[in-house]
Amino acid sequence: MLVNRKSKIGNRKSTRGFTFTELVIVIVILSLFVLLAQMHLLGALRKSTFKAQVQSLIAAMRMAAAAAAESDKRYEVIIDIAQQGFLLRRITSPDLSQVLEEEIILGDNFAESCRVIYVEFDDGDYTNEGRAKFRAGRSGWQYGGKIVLVDEMDKPYSVVINRLSRIITLEEGDAQLLKPKPKEEVPF
Repeated sequence: MLVNRKSKIGNRKSTRGFTFTELVIVIVILSLFVLLAQMHLLGALRKSTFKAQVQSLIAAMRMAAAAAAESDKRYEVIIDIAQQGFLLRRITSPDLSQVLEEEIILGDNFAESCRVIYVEFDDGDYTNEGRAKFRAGRSGWQYGGKIVLVDEMDKPYSVVINRLSRIITLEEGDAQLLKPKPKEEVPF
């Protein structure tokens, strides 16, 4: 009887836990699942990086237009092509060439997956270097235009700023601008 008790106790111990080999196999399987999830997540992040950066720029543009419409203050979004970034500021001084630190509301740099190629205004001005400035006041944007960006595959996209409606849109490709007609002389 004593032998039977020991064999029963021995059987109980072996059924209570996993063996070392079983634990290693479970850990390897879980590690594979984690690795697959990371690869999927990184792929999704790479795809959305361009869109996230462009959406950040569009949000800054919309914030400037909305804040200017609700107050008597003027706002400016500066696209820095040389530095590949942008910033939103509230204009407080009459000297528009200087950006004071206390005026900056938001600023961001573009990553490798999103590059600004050029900016074109609806009055015909164009720049592919330096800084381009979009100013918004109570009555809307001073100038409309487009900001042309490319993704990591060099596919162009245009952020279009409509000065009359204050609508900012993202379009695939290099969008055509609606330019205002020159004022015609009306005889009286």
